[in-house]
Amino acid sequence: MTHPDFMADFFFIRHGESESNLTVHGGLAAGLNFDAPLTDRGHKQAFAVGERLAAEGRTFDRIYSSSMVRTVQTTQGMLQGMGIGETAFEQSGDIIERQVPEWRGRPVTEVHTPEVKLLMAESGKWFKPGDGESHREVERRFSNWLEDELLFNNDFVGRPGRQRVAIVSHGLALQALFHYIMGFNDGLVGRFPLNNTSISRFRFNNLGWFPISINDATHTEALGDILREGGRS
Repeated sequence: MTHPDFMADFFFIRHGESESNLTVHGGLAAGLNFDAPLTDRGHKQAFAVGERLAAEGRTFDRIYSSSMVRTVQTTQGMLQGMGIGETAFEQSGDIIERQVPEWRGRPVTEVHTPEVKLLMAESGKWFKPGDGESHREVERRFSNWLEDELLFNNDFVGRPGRQRVAIVSHGLALQALFHYIMGFNDGLVGRFPLNNTSISRFRFNNLGWFPISINDATHTEALGDILREGGRS
């Protein structure tokens, strides 16, 4: 049970620009390398988000990263930017990006046939692309991990005080999680963008979730970043 005087500030951070991001924005349905590393820009973005957090005086009691290379590198770069590069953090395979093996390296125009688009529209978050995961499956594994690791963990929520948690994950995975948190219409899951290294903040206490901000990536403006649609990979 959540202690009445418990409060947690969650910082959900999308990874920096990866090599797969470049191929997806180039017209592929999914990057050929599902575990692609960061680009040079991605490393700069990761350091920039860390500098921002340090300038704001942010500290974290718990830090988590998905187990994929791009999120691990982002977390490492973020910690370096905060000036605490040797800080340990936990990795989890339960908060990785949505996996669609059949779509890797294939053009959107090839896989998003009229029939597929119709199924996507009719099924919504339940649409299962080939051998891949539906949005609902991603939401379920991410939210189950969050509940088991933190929300239903008495060592975390059963004590008074304030906790600050950073979770570095992926665009579509975070969109699915935010649907779990806020319960908005299924059709909105993919309608808001999450820029590389954007910060989305939520507060959690005994009354539940409270959104603070979503997709704040102002720290990358100096790098010339612009808003991009979608949140793939």
